[in-house]
Parts: sequence; C-alpha cells; structure tokens
Amino acid sequence: MSNMLFFNDMEVVCPTCKGKRFKEHILNITYNDYNINDCLELSVEEALDVFKNESKIHKVLKLLTEIGLGYLKLGQLLTTLSGGEGQRLKLSTSLMKKNKQKSLFLLDEPSTGLHPYDIRYLLELFNRLIDKGNSIIMVEHNIHMINASDWIIDLGPEGGVKGGHIIAEGTPNDIKANQSSVTGQYL
Repeated sequence: MSNMLFFNDMEVVCPTCKGKRFKEHILNITYNDYNINDCLELSVEEALDVFKNESKIHKVLKLLTEIGLGYLKLGQLLTTLSGGEGQRLKLSTSLMKKNKQKSLFLLDEPSTGLHPYDIRYLLELFNRLIDKGNSIIMVEHNIHMINASDWIIDLGPEGGVKGGHIIAEGTPNDIKANQSSVTGQYL
C-alpha cells in the first residue's frame, strides 16, 4: 500500500485579469454601471434591483429569493454550495420550465443538512412544484417535512432487518391516530 499525499486547496489569482475572469475590453462593457464582474459579485437579492427592467432575469432572481437563496452570489461556484442549496437550485429549474409535461420527483432525505429555518423554503418549493401538477415522493425522517405531506407510508417497526413493513398509511392525521405508528406519536 502506498501513501497518498493530499494538498490543501489553493487558489491562484490570475496576474492578467487579477481574478476578474474577463479581459479588460469585456470589463469595459457595463449595464446600469455594472460590468460583468460587478454583476457576478452581486447577491441574488441585490441583483433584483439591478435587473428590475429585465423581466426574464428578474423572474429567475425573484424565484431564487422566494425559495431562500437570495444571499447567494450570482457568480458563486457550485462547489461552494451546501447540499440543500444545490438541491433547491436544481429543483427551482423545474419551476422555470415552460413545458406542460408533469414530472415525478423521487427524493431521498431532502431535508438532510438543512437548517430548520431553510426547511420552510424547501416546503414552499415543493408546494409550488405540486401546484404546477408535479408529484413528489420522498423518504424522509424530519417531522416537519412528514407533517406537511399529503400522504404518508410509515414503515417499520424498526430499521434494517426489523423493518420494511407498512405500519400505517394515510394523511398526517391518520398517522397521528394510529396507535401502532411511532411516527404518529411525534407528529
């Protein structure tokens, strides 16, 4: 077995553009006194005002703000997003599609790693997807997410080899009323 060396991440600033990612003649082009680098440094919320007269751009920025991503920078690297941020960003693209085709979303623990404050934004996004005729099926353990569901299939009685049986199914109220459901005791 050989030893592998891992180096710390290192960021090197380009000496030509000084980290602005564009040539000078491109940086000289402005929109509302902002060049492309200035725009990429704006947060989504800040960009709402800058692009208020650009309906297509404004619509996307407004949606991102409504689902709790207004603090992200327009030029933020995808590798710096948390799992929850990335998932909301990816799901939001489905809301922007104009096609009439409905989608089925299969999600595994979509609330994992989310701050409780951000769960409300995820639920808002799910409700908007459902309102457009889409369906969402998820495996979830977060009580707030379970309680917001239309239909629950409670599996158990435990995990692993001691699980896999349907203990209860129905609306959150049905699950609460079912004495066999451990989930119902927490709802």
